[in-house]
Amino acid sequence: MIGFGDDLLPVTSGEAQPRTKAQGFATGGEEALLTVREVAAALRVPCSWVYERTRRRGHECLPHIKLGKYLRFRSSDLADFLDRQAAK
Repeated sequence: MIGFGDDLLPVTSGEAQPRTKAQGFATGGEEALLTVREVAAALRVPCSWVYERTRRRGHECLPHIKLGKYLRFRSSDLADFLDRQAAK
């Protein structure tokens, strides 16, 4: 299970394995970037919901980074987004 702030990846057996540097490029305290699938799994929503939220404007927009045609997410930005949504 992926949680915000921890370094775990889901695996098919239901157990979690540590994220490696190659999987997240996290070195020297840098934060690993999450994919759309990882964000959808962590939030327990469909991938289409994640894509739709990145197209919105204002406070409902899911914070993301575009790397060419790919979307990536910082777990700290997602945690802030969830805090703002909970405060409504």
